[in-house]
Amino acid sequence: MAVDHYENFPVASILLPSALREPVAAIYWFARSADDFADEGDLSPHERHALLAEYQAELDAIERGEPTRHPVFMRLRPVIAHYNLPLHLFRDLLDAFAQDVGKDRYRDFAELMDYCRRSADPVGRLLLHLFGEATPGNLSRSDAICSALQLINHWQDVGIDAAKGAHGRIYLPQDEMARFGVGEETILQRVASADFRTLLCFQADRARALMLSGAPLGWDLPGRMGLEIRAIVAGGLCILDKIEAIDYDVFEHRPKLEAFNWPLIMWRSLVRPLDNNR
Repeated sequence: MAVDHYENFPVASILLPSALREPVAAIYWFARSADDFADEGDLSPHERHALLAEYQAELDAIERGEPTRHPVFMRLRPVIAHYNLPLHLFRDLLDAFAQDVGKDRYRDFAELMDYCRRSADPVGRLLLHLFGEATPGNLSRSDAICSALQLINHWQDVGIDAAKGAHGRIYLPQDEMARFGVGEETILQRVASADFRTLLCFQADRARALMLSGAPLGWDLPGRMGLEIRAIVAGGLCILDKIEAIDYDVFEHRPKLEAFNWPLIMWRSLVRPLDNNR
């Protein structure tokens, strides 16, 4: 599972059936490179949008049956054709990455979840299409897992995101910040006040509930596909445990998965819980 960069995506994991590792890797490199256009380096907003537009143009070419020229798409195009992957899912990802170039505040949780719908949910949906398991029920539970992973990534990276762009990027919903008495200066100055910790506890609990609502998907999918999903869920829950363990001070310590966490993650992936509690 990718943990430090594109954290919602399993990168050709050894848990996957071998036949799916290259298709997953091809989709990952599309998502990772496009995400880099929006977030990494010193490019101007105009340059970032131009690079994302180039990817949109490649998708348009695939839709029209025209030649592919970009190396990322020369690898991805056969996967799209073989598995009949919906192009709108790739477009949703690009739309979310383009939004990151210019949008740095979120009014409320509904607005943030709309971003997650485009920035995270397409990843799980593409995996289900690869698995041949894209039923309505599976898609709904996959959306819950992927949105939860996106939220967890936001909450572990509050301090990192605050340093991005000219004014910092804050994914915490503004109305909830106001409700908990947390001003923007608290985030931008990296102050883990009591109010901030209470706010982040609220966000972490909601992300955990969302993750657990989708978790049965990993037990319903067969074989190594289900095991991969269960490992992703267990990894996300482990990050939440780490956020709680540091009393929600993600400014001082960025929680991340370490090598010693993997035995517990694998145990949780192999032993079915009696209920949805930790």
